Amino acid sequence: MVVNESAENYLETILILSKERPVVRSVDIATELGFKKSSVSVAMKNLREKAHISVDKSGFITLTPSGREIAEMIYERHRLLSSWLMQLGVPQETAAADACRMEHVISKESFRAIKAHVENQTQMP
Repeated sequence: MVVNESAENYLETILILSKERPVVRSVDIATELGFKKSSVSVAMKNLREKAHISVDKSGFITLTPSGREIAEMIYERHRLLSSWLMQLGVPQETAAADACRMEHVISKESFRAIKAHVENQTQMP
């Protein structure tokens, strides 16, 4: 299940938007990311061909199980890394921007180690 950073960003954005509204359309994604609708259309076609999303006749976009799995993984990484960086004293805006870059390149092993460390820190009295 290897996808590129751009695809991961699109899938994460679809996940986040789907938590905020009843339906997600290409125009919503374009607005959220500040991209041209044509660029989003090409990306949605690629994600549909890889079976990470489905698009109904009304243009509503839904994550497939594989797309949701990728999106949830990236979203978890983003939330944990940005929270961790803020705990270290990094300003929120910088932490979010850095987490957005880190979430795509960090290995599973490193992420698991950071996650375990953060969880152990929060369990301390």
